[in-house]
Amino acid sequence: MTLAPTVRTFLATEAGSAVVLLAATAAALVWANSPARDAYTALWHTPAGLYVGDLGIELDLQHWVNDLAMALFFAVVGLEINREATRGELRDPRAVAVPALGALGGLLVPVAVFLVLNAGTEAARGWGVVMSTDTAFLVGVLALFGPRCPDRLRLFLLTLAIVDDIGAILAMAVFYTDHVDLRALTVAAALVAALAVLRVRGVWRLAPYVVVGLALWVAVLASGVHATIAGVLVGLLVPTGLPHERRRAEVATRARRFLSEGGVDHEHAAEVAGRAAVPTGDRLQRALHPWSAYVVVPLFGLANAGVRLDPATLADAFGSRLTVGVAVALVVGNAVGITGAATLALRLGLGDLPGRVRWGHLLGGAVLAGIGFTISLFIAQLAFDDPVLLERAKIGVLTGSLVAAVAGSVLLRWLGERLPLCTPPRLPPTLPDLPWRSAG
Repeated sequence: MTLAPTVRTFLATEAGSAVVLLAATAAALVWANSPARDAYTALWHTPAGLYVGDLGIELDLQHWVNDLAMALFFAVVGLEINREATRGELRDPRAVAVPALGALGGLLVPVAVFLVLNAGTEAARGWGVVMSTDTAFLVGVLALFGPRCPDRLRLFLLTLAIVDDIGAILAMAVFYTDHVDLRALTVAAALVAALAVLRVRGVWRLAPYVVVGLALWVAVLASGVHATIAGVLVGLLVPTGLPHERRRAEVATRARRFLSEGGVDHEHAAEVAGRAAVPTGDRLQRALHPWSAYVVVPLFGLANAGVRLDPATLADAFGSRLTVGVAVALVVGNAVGITGAATLALRLGLGDLPGRVRWGHLLGGAVLAGIGFTISLFIAQLAFDDPVLLERAKIGVLTGSLVAAVAGSVLLRWLGERLPLCTPPRLPPTLPDLPWRSAG
């Protein structure tokens, strides 16, 4: 069955990705609160394994999603960070200063708010839950409900989310690792070195990176560090810079010769030569991004967002400091932290807001950045073994993300009518050409 062009176009947008994720989340919530809720739990706790002789890996289906499939998501995040740092917005210190400091505020202030509300309790371990902004939902909600012509604001928020992801990934690796197998960690370090050698030597084929990346995932899983860190490392180490000018010239010459000679083999060789002219990271991201956006992240939502929402569970959750702390930290912490830190950067002259983005848009975007769905749920799984605490944390994430999405959308739409991003600023009226002016 062939998709209509309009459907393909819709699925190619960030809005399409966010809608698929939202549908998967809604399906998980309906399923977990239906008469078939026991089947939901049983499905995701079904064990499955891969074996070669006596060696193998066995996880339940939820952990296959969280540990293996989400490694693809984190690889895409790493590739985006890598590309932006190599030839994108993160290269210009002034362009990155305001969103980077805003992201720092969006990391620290929500954690501070959460710890103030949960200090001295066993829930305090979940401080990392409130650190991350969900990039897919953020950009998708902005595309669906944000102001008209949000390109510049989207670029600002995307840069902020990338820096925010870096902080959340570091916290996950350092603070949410319970035990470490030094032998497996040594093997993982050797594989990271192998990826670095491939990058330095300018290897452009994807196969070596994929093979080493899969081995790295197994080594990191065995080490006790969360296996998704392997995806981040692969994304950061695959080369995303443009090929050297000399190599591009050689590739172009070879491709022209192959095409002029004709023949199937020559056409295949020309195709290979063309791929060699495209950065390896761009080709890997093009291959992984649709799977990450439309399969992995919705599957994660389906596997992890299914929490009970009956009156007793909700009453218990909203009576707990954990749920309230997560929701307040996501909404208020991000709004205050991002706006305050970014305003400080502007006042100190460290950078500028891009294009016609105004302070009001910054405030609306900061509220919208309180959507902390994917990585927040992910860290909640790492932070809490107690199912009651995990359920409370999830309800806090869902509540805070919903409030941030609605409040941020309303605020940005209202500001978009008063501070339009599409129209250029009015120029002061010019004086007529008076005789004494033209004579001078």
